[in-house]
Amino acid sequence: MSHSTPITLYALSTCIHCKHTKEYLERCGVPYNCIFVDKLTGDEKKSMVEQIKKINPKLSFPTLVINDEVIVGFKEKEIEEALRNL
Repeated sequence: MSHSTPITLYALSTCIHCKHTKEYLERCGVPYNCIFVDKLTGDEKKSMVEQIKKINPKLSFPTLVINDEVIVGFKEKEIEEALRNL
């Protein structure tokens, strides 16, 4: 895997499915960026929400991006498959 992290998790700090997704990625030992959208404020939050809406119009969480593949929700099998394709 390259040094740039092709995995970004958009999450809410209070969401159990987001927590499970984080734990799963950690068990897999892959580096990833995690952005807790509910902890952002002002323009930063507004900008992030717009960015997420482009890939997940329903703006539901977790929204996980692995390379250019978007996985909405905690779906172990889909995450595993996407990680294999890195």
